[in-house]
Amino acid sequence: MNTYDVCDYAIAELVPDHILENIFTFLCLRDLKNCTIVCKTWFRILNDENNDVWRIHCLKRLAEEVMKSNLLSNLSTYKSKLRAFYHAWSPYDCSRNIYIKPNGFTLHRNPVAQSTDACRGKIGFFRGRHSWEVIWEGPLGTVAVVGISTKEAALQCQGYVGLLGSDEQSWGWNLVDNHLLHNGDTHGRYPLLNNPPKYQVGERIRVILDCEGHTLSFERNYEFLGVAFRGLPLRKKLYPTVSAVYGNTEVSMVYVGAPADG
Repeated sequence: MNTYDVCDYAIAELVPDHILENIFTFLCLRDLKNCTIVCKTWFRILNDENNDVWRIHCLKRLAEEVMKSNLLSNLSTYKSKLRAFYHAWSPYDCSRNIYIKPNGFTLHRNPVAQSTDACRGKIGFFRGRHSWEVIWEGPLGTVAVVGISTKEAALQCQGYVGLLGSDEQSWGWNLVDNHLLHNGDTHGRYPLLNNPPKYQVGERIRVILDCEGHTLSFERNYEFLGVAFRGLPLRKKLYPTVSAVYGNTEVSMVYVGAPADG
């Protein structure tokens, strides 16, 4: 390391925290990621998920409505809220009968007759363990499916059907009749309980995708319901997905992160 490098390193370490925080608020997320490997001081500042850096980035990108609502109540830090926003429903990867509301987290299905419509999240996963919450905020209708799909899965079809799970590129749980769907077939009832309770509008369903174990599981009201699907494809991105049939129904999705063990 030459004298110039040493001097630069010393300056990076000696700048007061509040000035660094202010500077960091002007950087994009990719630059912030690079900043974490500059020195221990910068890593320490950016590793604080509730400081002004992440608060201001949240205020810039997240709608005031969603910041004040209970939708993100299970996310305790500004950085986790920002992360959830970047994982939310994609306005560019959904049926033409669906649009994403201004809060960025909630889809709205238009009242179109004889159509089933789906929407994927912005980011897919092929490694690691991930979890997200799905909240149906309107009527379910005859079919309401939550699960995952690849980019190849269809996002719209004729009639009222379980679109998610209708082909080999998607896996879903129909909340209406508690059946698992994949490749056009039902794969048994879920969860494996005697007289499992029906889904109630507003309940949070937590979806757990384990790309290392190649499984998909669900939780309801913080109760683990068991593994729903095994043998998910290797090295293929899987996206949070729902399909809906009821007109004007709304579904929110909040990315939580790696699931807690146990």
